[in-house]
Amino acid sequence: MTDQSTISGSAFADELSRWGPDAVRDQGPSLAEAQAYCRRLATTHYENFPVVSWLLPRSLHQHFYNIYAYCRWADDLGDEVGNTARALELLGWWRGELSACYAGQVRHPVFTALAPTIREFGIPTGPFEDLISAFEQDQTVPTYETFDQLVDYCRRSANPVGRLVLYLCRQATLANFGWSDSICTGLQLANFWQDVARDLDIGRIYLPQEDLRRFGYTLEDLQARITNQAFLDLMAFEVDRARRLLSPWNDPGLPELAPFPLRVQVDIELFARGGERILDRIAGIGYRVWAKRPVVTKGDVAKLFAGCLWRAILRTLRRPAQKGSDGGSGGGR
Repeated sequence: MTDQSTISGSAFADELSRWGPDAVRDQGPSLAEAQAYCRRLATTHYENFPVVSWLLPRSLHQHFYNIYAYCRWADDLGDEVGNTARALELLGWWRGELSACYAGQVRHPVFTALAPTIREFGIPTGPFEDLISAFEQDQTVPTYETFDQLVDYCRRSANPVGRLVLYLCRQATLANFGWSDSICTGLQLANFWQDVARDLDIGRIYLPQEDLRRFGYTLEDLQARITNQAFLDLMAFEVDRARRLLSPWNDPGLPELAPFPLRVQVDIELFARGGERILDRIAGIGYRVWAKRPVVTKGDVAKLFAGCLWRAILRTLRRPAQKGSDGGSGGGR
């Protein structure tokens, strides 16, 4: 994945020594200690947006910390080990720890904290397993032949995060999975197109090979980071694709978000609009991402937030009074 927030270098080596498969310890942490561990992990790493923003209901904060810590560990096992064979071995160990957690056996602090979250919100194992699968794929697949293959990668690397958020909001329905998956895939593609140069630096190419051929942009051009008309046309095409995925709602008022708490509505829409703004910034520099990395500014975020908040208030005022449960859960993977 292109997320840059990792427990880098020796810091992760220390974590692995203490909590990895070869660690020697008398007993696992208490629930309070495990929750504090996940909270520290989640609040001390850079993100494009905070892991847990002040908008989220306080009752959900720890649960978001726990899920973030799971994702962070899985990602770092893939990216911070520095050896493909060892990374695959450790990701296999992490999958075993996940299976043990669902069987009621927890040893690692992340799973000690995560187990109550899984039980309370009825989260199936699918989203967690899919993330591991994507991190394993990162070890052996540096390029993608077709767009469908890239979307399948996003299905496992990005979409599970949106589904996990839906479970925490008790809105995990098949209908919600549809628009959430579209947004998460679109957001990941926006990040890919924003970071074409950064990804090439680490040997990864997310621009599909079939699209390079379609526009007449060769691998030699790409390796040389040549900006020509073929590249500009290619990037415009990919940006438009991502934009369509980020706008899955039929109504610009986004009535699908109405059942969510107001502050959660703002958070979810802010992520989608943030992806759209990345694409706007790419277009704004004429798609010349080799020369300059487009970024979302603080001013952009402030304007997006104001718009998202206003629409959330209108949705909340318009929605009918709800009886009983605030939403269903289910839908499997």
